[in-house]
Amino acid sequence: MSFVAIGIGLALACLVGWCLNRRAGVLRELPAGAPPAGAGTDAEYLGLEPGRPTVVHFSAPWCGPCAGLRRVVDQVCAELGDLAHTEIDIDDDPAAARRFSVLSLPTTLIFDADGAQRFRAAGVPTAADLRSALKPLLA
Repeated sequence: MSFVAIGIGLALACLVGWCLNRRAGVLRELPAGAPPAGAGTDAEYLGLEPGRPTVVHFSAPWCGPCAGLRRVVDQVCAELGDLAHTEIDIDDDPAAARRFSVLSLPTTLIFDADGAQRFRAAGVPTAADLRSALKPLLA
């Protein structure tokens, strides 16, 4: 195999990797709407505190990026104040990971004060992105 073919193969591999990871850590806003009525809502399933926005992050002890996410969430929640946050270990609660379609770690979900899921991110969002998503939910 020639060096040109190896170079082309590496360039293609880098391009594919970039395409797969370009959305890592990006908070995606979900359609606004009331949480589903009745028993068994996502907020009830997770035991979220009513009346407060909540950051839920899925992690595992063996996940390196999860430690970075934990620091970002702790920092932002301390700055903004009236927020709740909880961490779910997927090894301890695989049913929750299945219910919320967690396919990669860390995964972050943001619920508004009414218990509706408003944002979702796979990967580690920046503190600024997390702060900008949470501030409107506190108003």
